[in-house]
Amino acid sequence: MTPAAPTTPTTPAVVLVHGAFADSSSWNAVAAQLAAADVDVVAFANPLRSVRADAGALVDLVRSLDRPVVLVGHSYGGMVATQAAADLDGVTALVFVGAFVPAPGESAGDLAGRFPGSTLGDTLVPTPLTDGGTEFRIDPARFHQQFAHDVEPAQAAAMAVAQRPVTEGALGEPLGAASAAWSTLPSWSVFGDDDRNIPVASHRWMAERAGFVGVTELAGASHAIAVSQPDAVAAAVLAAVRHGA
Repeated sequence: MTPAAPTTPTTPAVVLVHGAFADSSSWNAVAAQLAAADVDVVAFANPLRSVRADAGALVDLVRSLDRPVVLVGHSYGGMVATQAAADLDGVTALVFVGAFVPAPGESAGDLAGRFPGSTLGDTLVPTPLTDGGTEFRIDPARFHQQFAHDVEPAQAAAMAVAQRPVTEGALGEPLGAASAAWSTLPSWSVFGDDDRNIPVASHRWMAERAGFVGVTELAGASHAIAVSQPDAVAAAVLAAVRHGA
């Protein structure tokens, strides 16, 4: 008897894309809930070097899975997910978690500065790079109040130590795709109304422009909502996974 050919799973896997000043562990609580719902999850280690290069690495990962995926981006990860989705056929939905939702030609810096309210700039510590560029991290002493004020102090301190820096070039690089994937893919947004990195007015404006399937605004929530509000984030991701199933 000839063995049956292996089949590609049809239920989307979820690929989680962290943003600047975070790492893959920021998704731990969300990933645990998705796994408990029998959803396959991969947390992508975002290099945070440039939108195009980071998106290229994400494309490589998604193609290696050989199955449909839901891309979930946090903060700058929304830039990367949107860019990557333009080069992928198997993306079934997008979820933006306290994330930038760019149109072609827009950068993270453009969107963060569209409305007043961000206090991020004053907390950044620059590091010169050998290639002539600069990367930034948040001053660990100011990380809790800036990035994760609704997270327990001990956990926020650990996050401050583990944060990964982002290049200045990445924050200023515009979306290079000819069109924004969220304009054609079903997409969701979750954000906090006390996000101190991206002003809530920017989140609301991006959500209104995108016409998301679902929008969840969390009262009092920080930029680190995947850590502080994993239930709400997981619920949005599960809605995206199940959409059209």
